[in-house]
Amino acid sequence: MTDTLTTHHLSAEPLTASAFEPFGVLLTPMADGTPFTSEEAVLDVSNGIPRFYLMHLDDKAPEFVRVTRHLETTQTLMAVGDVEWTIAVASPGIEEPTLDDLRAFRIPPRTAITMRKGTWHAGPFFAEPSMDFVNLELDDTNVSDHHNHRLDDAYGVRVVIDGE
Repeated sequence: MTDTLTTHHLSAEPLTASAFEPFGVLLTPMADGTPFTSEEAVLDVSNGIPRFYLMHLDDKAPEFVRVTRHLETTQTLMAVGDVEWTIAVASPGIEEPTLDDLRAFRIPPRTAITMRKGTWHAGPFFAEPSMDFVNLELDDTNVSDHHNHRLDDAYGVRVVIDGE
């Protein structure tokens, strides 16, 4: 990232179901045999072949210049292990999110999130040297359904998440 960019600070907030609702749902452990819940109903991988995989990421400091959205699928993420991580999001339905549209959440261990179709996101971010994540999306999400908005080009900023 270039030194000519202004730093825009975004505070990471604790994850709650109500705070995350505009962007998706959070999933926490439940007893085996628990009936289907409304939180699970947001999952939609019907526009292609579902891809469920372990995603390995290295060195993801909490800063970014680009947000991404997927219009054809929801995306479910969960860290492998008991480690907190962070994600930045902006609501679906926004063509080009502004800095005021962005929110960041601290995702506690043993918690998954499913982002609604079209939810803008950056991350996951974490303090560890590397982490693995369970990822559920479509087989071609990162090829044909990867829509980006450059915050450095639009606003001359890099976003840094505080409170990670």
